[in-house]
Amino acid sequence: MHQSAHRNGPDVVVIGAGAAGTMATIFAARAGARAVLLERTRDGGRKILISGGGRCNILPSRMTPSQYVTASSPNTLRRMLFSWPLDEQRSFFETELGMPLDLEPETGKLFPRSNRARDVRDTLLAVARRAGARLSFGARVIDVVREGEGWLVTLEDGAGIRADTVVVASGGLSVPATGSDGFGLTLARRLGHTVHDTYPALTPLTATPPPHAHLAGVSLDVRLTAPLTKGRATTQGGFLFTHRGYSGPAVLDISHHAVRARMEQRQQDIRVRWTELDADGWDTLLRDAASGTVGSLLRRHLPARLADTLLAEGDVHDDQSLATLRREQRRVLVTLLAEYPLPWTGDEGYRKAEVTGGGIALGEVDPHTLESRLHPGLFWCGEVLDAFGPIGGYNFLWAWATGRAAGIGAAARATQTAQTGDG
Repeated sequence: MHQSAHRNGPDVVVIGAGAAGTMATIFAARAGARAVLLERTRDGGRKILISGGGRCNILPSRMTPSQYVTASSPNTLRRMLFSWPLDEQRSFFETELGMPLDLEPETGKLFPRSNRARDVRDTLLAVARRAGARLSFGARVIDVVREGEGWLVTLEDGAGIRADTVVVASGGLSVPATGSDGFGLTLARRLGHTVHDTYPALTPLTATPPPHAHLAGVSLDVRLTAPLTKGRATTQGGFLFTHRGYSGPAVLDISHHAVRARMEQRQQDIRVRWTELDADGWDTLLRDAASGTVGSLLRRHLPARLADTLLAEGDVHDDQSLATLRREQRRVLVTLLAEYPLPWTGDEGYRKAEVTGGGIALGEVDPHTLESRLHPGLFWCGEVLDAFGPIGGYNFLWAWATGRAAGIGAAARATQTAQTGDG
């Protein structure tokens, strides 16, 4: 192992023991760097612990870069994602970490066989320690400044740590209860990086007053569509009525369009197709049904409480026979069933957001090493960067890929710095 140019400090300091930071630490240490992982909470990896309902959806079973959202170059994002392909990531967990992953067929998600998120967090931290890294918890970083050829990392207690390179993996602003405080974004702005507007992404939507509070707990698979300036956004999957509004994967995946619209003070229409039947399918079904009531037909395709609500909104009696359904009544019902206008008015914000939208412009980071193009020796990875994916393990895939690249890049730069100092 080479000697550091900072004789009393580590080669690489990693800030943040989440998914990206822990992976960066593992690969920096494996590359021969003396690595220190600094984490403000007492145990780290808290977003890992709460992910997938405590099961940790480690990865998706398939991925395309177009599924990710960024205001930066899609080509740069693609290069970052493919720096560690999905099949290689899966092999890392299953072969190197001895953590078999099982596919949940209906969602395409990969979970650890133990179904315990804590096993994922604990295994990653243990691997980092075995690689030779030093982990420091309860260590809140308040500043990172250039010092000579390296960096000085200052902690809240006044302590300073000198390092050749620094990896910032402190996350974004989502779920502040897990320790996210936006430190990395604040630091990036202070250091002159372009930070694209941040916003809560993958967050539940709300309605004030909540017209569907009486449906809280009702869930089903739906299709959501939002018309956009260019084309339209469509998501499909679980939908859940809450006391305050709407949640579930389909809602979370389309929520950023609603959030951005509010930021820009414009309206964003979101339409719901409650079943697999589209407007033509429902029109045919309602028109051609030989017998029975409208209510009984709807309840065969929808949860009873939702069916009753749609009938009431369409001013159609539950026991009205299908044979007596007038054309105008049928038209209204078809719209409610296949193109329902979701009456959202707001969102749950960062408190319940899965990730932070926006972040450091990808063009200001080397796509191979994740090193800042403005500040050599400083690396960014994970949620602090301007990219996020849908529900289903995509954001862990981003964290694992960018964390690994940053760890390897930081170790290589530290070696170069040390050799220059020794020379």
